[in-house]
Amino acid sequence: MTPSQTKRIPYHFGEKLRKIREHKGYTLKIVAQRAGVSESLVSQIERNHVSPAIDTLLMLADVLDINLEYLFEEYRKERPVQIIRKDERPSVNEGEIVYEELAKPTSDKDNSIESYMVKIPAGSHTLKGSYGHVGRELGYILQGKVKLSYEKKEYILETGDSVSFSAGVPHILENIGNDEVQAIWVVTPAQRFAK
Repeated sequence: MTPSQTKRIPYHFGEKLRKIREHKGYTLKIVAQRAGVSESLVSQIERNHVSPAIDTLLMLADVLDINLEYLFEEYRKERPVQIIRKDERPSVNEGEIVYEELAKPTSDKDNSIESYMVKIPAGSHTLKGSYGHVGRELGYILQGKVKLSYEKKEYILETGDSVSFSAGVPHILENIGNDEVQAIWVVTPAQRFAK
């Protein structure tokens, strides 16, 4: 695969262009000739292997008699902003430990995250990561002192410290201080711990 094939293309016009071309009964060759581009380029655009230059896209739209609004309509839709009010935050308990949800997981598998305010009483430890799982984790200690057991090593984290790691191996947080630990924890992809 070439770098251009592995590069993620943000706008996918290909399916729409192909459907309209086939509906009109045009071959790739006809569209390419009328647009003044190569047949190979039209094929690659239709398969979303390349993103067309604006002038090429305008020529293809003209040849196929496509309204540009139709091509761009999905990119004009509203993008939701998710807010969880402090007094409406869903939470999950794992024994004495409380996970307050800060962000609900989305259905976007590639970019899904979940985030929690984790509260660990003195002397308690998490169980959730003790088996490991796919993805990565990021934590920020707001208050308290914890011991992170990760594989066969131990790390001490205190207020203001942050940590990130691959979640594929067992990992446990243990409150080793006298006060409750509070930490912000982010997991990607989302494990959907809170249902």
